Amino acid sequence: MNRTVKDLSRIFLILALGCAPLWAQGTAQISGTVADPSGARLPGVEVTATQTATGVVRNVVSNETGLYVLPSLPTGPYRLEVALPGFRTFVRTGVVLEINSNPVIDVTLEVGQVTETVEVQANAALVETRTVGVGQIMESRQILELPLNGRNVTELITLSGAAVTTEMSSSRSMSGQQNIRVAGGLSGSVYYSLDGASHSNPYDNLSLPLPFPDALQEFKVEASALAASQGSRSGAQANAVTKSGTNEFHGGLFEFVRNDLFNATEYFAAVDRNTGKKKHSTLKRNQFGGTLGGPIMRNKLFFFGGYQGTTIRSDPSDFQSFVPTPAMLAGDFTKIRSAACGSPVPLRTTYSDGAPTGFVNNTINPALFNPVALNVIKRLPAAQNECGLVTYGIPNLEDGRQIVGKMAAHFNEAGEDHAAPRAPAAP
Repeated sequence: MNRTVKDLSRIFLILALGCAPLWAQGTAQISGTVADPSGARLPGVEVTATQTATGVVRNVVSNETGLYVLPSLPTGPYRLEVALPGFRTFVRTGVVLEINSNPVIDVTLEVGQVTETVEVQANAALVETRTVGVGQIMESRQILELPLNGRNVTELITLSGAAVTTEMSSSRSMSGQQNIRVAGGLSGSVYYSLDGASHSNPYDNLSLPLPFPDALQEFKVEASALAASQGSRSGAQANAVTKSGTNEFHGGLFEFVRNDLFNATEYFAAVDRNTGKKKHSTLKRNQFGGTLGGPIMRNKLFFFGGYQGTTIRSDPSDFQSFVPTPAMLAGDFTKIRSAACGSPVPLRTTYSDGAPTGFVNNTINPALFNPVALNVIKRLPAAQNECGLVTYGIPNLEDGRQIVGKMAAHFNEAGEDHAAPRAPAAP
């Protein structure tokens, strides 16, 4: 069995090499010292951190100064156990690690048998003493319950207290992108990361599409005093962590509906020229999907996947344009250049050796018309009045989708065989 597990782990890691840029994931760290009741540091103490949701175990041993460090831990709840022969085993439960956190947990072991246990329940939040950054963390429940326009998680940045949304500066912006300034910073100065890897669009420094709320475990915004490893932008850093599978199967379905059947006609709605009545909204917006996560091999290999689809349907809005009228095609431009049509300016000939001269009575000889232009005009819709007005509209038909997939493998308690390749969100 052990050989099979090792072989599978090696195969999985080889396959994951193709996803090397996606290996990174948002992690945290636990560190501290171990001492006896007199305060003397204890070397050789075994420190074990167990992620309670997945059963994944990480072990380290304190060094000669009693210091221990458990780096690169996936975020989530943990159980910390400290054991050394001749001392009671120390157990602390309820340790919740957030993205980029580095709590210090110092342990004092009491003399006794290793089979005796001193258990401490961590009810208070862990104190962060190794970083001075100012940030705000939103967990999965908060992300789901906060009212986000279009369920766009990028809007969570505006809850940091010093952020404003500004006008988009790029015509190449993607769906769901927002230009946000934090604490007076420049546009495009927010650094985005997803599962510990950069998630910014290199073209305009804005965020690439982030996973939908149901697929996120937590979201953190750091607005000042960023660590050197995170200070690549002058504004702020937004860190998002995708959910992972656990030892239990969890999933859910969702549907968000906006439909004109549920809405009254707006008081300031436009009036239909044909009926004389106010136009009723025809918007039909559906956002639906689901998530599922669970174990492939308990305590070793996990999966998580999610899908969100968005469909928008509505009648076209009115747009106006102008096309040549039959009179114009006959050379008569008197109406189009009249005050009734808003252009009381005489037509001019092209510049030659002097000042341009106007056409008599705004009438042009049709023989001067370009035959190619006349051929194009035949394909245009007919004018609705003598000014050449055409009213038209394009139905709003939008379809979007996001697919999120993630696998996490933990085959070594020292953390050496660990990978979390993730399929990027696809809008």
